[in-house]
Parts: sequence; C-alpha cells; structure tokens
Amino acid sequence: MLSLEQAVGEAPSLAALQERIRESQHCLQTVKPLLPLALRQHVKAGPVQDNEWCILVSSGAASTKIRNLLPAMQQMLTHEGSRITAIRIKVQIINR
Repeated sequence: MLSLEQAVGEAPSLAALQERIRESQHCLQTVKPLLPLALRQHVKAGPVQDNEWCILVSSGAASTKIRNLLPAMQQMLTHEGSRITAIRIKVQIINR
C-alpha cells in the first residue's frame, strides 16, 4: 500500500496539483502582512493557474477592500520572486 506522498510522487498530475496548492499558500503567506488584521479572516488562498492567482474572499465588502490592496500585493509577490503576474478576487461564502 502506498502512502499519500508516494502516490502523489508517482502521479505527475497529482504532483503538479500539489505544487500549485503550495504556491497558492505561499502567495497568501507572502501578502498576509499587507492585510489589515480584521480582514485576514475573510481571505483564503485560491487556485493558481498559469501565472494567475485567485484570492477567495467571504464578502463583497472584503472584495472591495482587497481590490485596493492589489497593486501592493502584486509588488510584494514580484519582489519575493513569484511568477504570479495577475491576481483576481472571487467572492465565495466561506462556511465556519
């Protein structure tokens, strides 16, 4: 029986998915210091596709506030060496 890590390592498509998940989490950790404390709980890392990263937010109000931070977030990601060239925001109801 294979462990999950072994199975992922042997399946190229799963390995690529795992890498995109890691990249998305890294992007969120990179930009988190730019987010006001009250806003952080409303933001989740979304998918990375090509060079675009999606941020999942819990409300339209959070989306508006995040939209104002996008230039600074993009600059921080670029400064940290990320290959992300675009950030989009998706409003998604997050169950707690």
